[in-house]
Amino acid sequence: MHFPLLQDLLIFMGFSAIVVYALQRIRLPSILGFLVTGILIGPHGLGLVSESEQIELISEIGVILLLFVIGMELSIKHLVSIKNTVFIGGSLQVGLTVLVAGSGYYFLGNSWEESLFVGFLFSLSSTAIVLKVLQDRNEMSAPQGRNALAILIFQDIIVVPMMLFTPIIAGQGGDVTGSILMLLLKTAVVILITILSARYLVPRLMHGIAKTDSQELFLITTITICFAVAFLTAEAGLSLALGAFLAGLVISESEYSHQATSVILPFRELFTSFFFISVGMLLDLQFFWANIGIIMLIVVAVFFIKSIIAALAIAVLKYPPRTFLLTGLALFQVGEFAFILSKVGIQYDLLDPETNQYFLAVSIVSMLLTPFVIIFSERIAFGVMKFRPIEAWDRKMVASKEQDHSVATDQLHNHLVIIGYGINGSNLARAAEFSDIPYVAVEMNAETVKAEQKKGVPILYGDARQDHIMEAVNIPKARVVVIAISDPEGTKVVVQNIRMVSQSVHLIVRTRFVKEIPELIALGADDVIPEEFETSIEIFSRTLHYFLIPEDDIGHFAEITRSNNYGLFQNKKSIPRTFRPGKYPEFDITCLKVRTDNRRIVGKTLSELDVRNQYGINILGLSRKDKLITNSGPDEVLLQRDILYVTGKQESIDQFRKVIE
Repeated sequence: MHFPLLQDLLIFMGFSAIVVYALQRIRLPSILGFLVTGILIGPHGLGLVSESEQIELISEIGVILLLFVIGMELSIKHLVSIKNTVFIGGSLQVGLTVLVAGSGYYFLGNSWEESLFVGFLFSLSSTAIVLKVLQDRNEMSAPQGRNALAILIFQDIIVVPMMLFTPIIAGQGGDVTGSILMLLLKTAVVILITILSARYLVPRLMHGIAKTDSQELFLITTITICFAVAFLTAEAGLSLALGAFLAGLVISESEYSHQATSVILPFRELFTSFFFISVGMLLDLQFFWANIGIIMLIVVAVFFIKSIIAALAIAVLKYPPRTFLLTGLALFQVGEFAFILSKVGIQYDLLDPETNQYFLAVSIVSMLLTPFVIIFSERIAFGVMKFRPIEAWDRKMVASKEQDHSVATDQLHNHLVIIGYGINGSNLARAAEFSDIPYVAVEMNAETVKAEQKKGVPILYGDARQDHIMEAVNIPKARVVVIAISDPEGTKVVVQNIRMVSQSVHLIVRTRFVKEIPELIALGADDVIPEEFETSIEIFSRTLHYFLIPEDDIGHFAEITRSNNYGLFQNKKSIPRTFRPGKYPEFDITCLKVRTDNRRIVGKTLSELDVRNQYGINILGLSRKDKLITNSGPDEVLLQRDILYVTGKQESIDQFRKVIE
């Protein structure tokens, strides 16, 4: 028996595995591999897939799961913390892009309805590709990473109203005013049901499911909620995408959202891979090669227009030029949700086949270029910053911020400079204050600076890559500088700048990965602390402690690990030993509570119980009514609710535990 769909799925997965593997070898995102796979096996490529309609239906499931996971990962608290960038920056980026792209399309002789819809399409960027590349480059915590995430969140939210608004601008809603009012009414009802479900229904349901300890039931229930809400919203005349997003939002407000996300993610990755492959299959290669000049011209225009608009949206929020330039460069492409939206436009005749092919070609090319643009974004940004208007803007903004949040640094001498006031920087500042060490901090987040200034923290706003900031914190007279920012490329520039100002200051750098140590040392860092192996050291130190390895031996092992730049964890040779602890002792120290009222135990003295011979354990001490008795003798009487501190082999302790409980 022949199964065409099974054959197509085999081609899908086999080709994508080969292409993705090849791209992973050169560290490019797997999504690009899926797009290339679709181009190769599609009807305009090798023509290997025959059941494209069924594959497209499967890819729709990927879209539903993608929006479902986005809804689950959206935390209301997280949205509040970056609300300015999400709503102000996001609305500016989307609004200006719609205006510019729509106006350009309108002046080419198209209707305002089609122009507005084309503006919708080009305003959206690729959440999947941008976040994947930034995550791989360890830039999600950097300012450009946080800003890109915020704008992408706004785009993911606004795409749903765009889908709902498309039939109205196409004139399919009859009375426009009535259609808008009905749309608002339906949306209000759906939001009300969502709030009630998130607060009352779903948490109780998920709690009951979780109590069964059945992973299969938990998975089925989670997927059922996703598809059920998506189906109901579609039946109400809204969209599957909106339903999936709301279903994720409902679960995100419960304590089971993390587990739900973990069980859904593998399915999302599988089905979204089908989606990107199906997108690649839509590209007509003959049309692409016949119109490659126009397509590449549009790609260049999209690159400049979208990058500039996204940069302006972040610049309005008073971020420094480097940050808004990097953010703009990250968001220049046309993303996956635009493909979903384009299908709605085709359905309502807002997008003709030829325009759709131009759109597909431009979108796919821009997505393929995205990793390369982000990789070289530092060089591009620094090149742009050399232009006098940008340089003057940077100096003016920093000067105004320094005036708003001024710190008296002229008198600082033999002090500590902290660059970056995140978790590590703020903890170091508290330690310095506790130890009466004079310090000053530098931070690029204006809101953080303002809040900490009110608390009396000596912190100033500025970009440590700028020379005048180095002068402001008196680097030549400092004893130690600690760089604790989450931007690898920015860290390297700061190290170089500090060494140009002072060769004697002791420079400590925090980084995430050990592989970054050699380059930072070569640039001038004295100590580089990688988070990944410091965590490992803390883990093995605590583990060895509970195996009763001597503390000085543990400390020595940690010391030789650090002194070799953590090389002991990376090579496969035997680790040098300066101690031979032998076999670790097979006994434990445990705290037990006397719960029984059995007179064979309670009311007896320790000598009468003879626990050493009876159970193979020793009682080191006991606690009674919150009073610790460490010198308990053989005549000490054991009472109910006494807390005993015992030592011995684990099996002996377990045996004694059963007796007293």
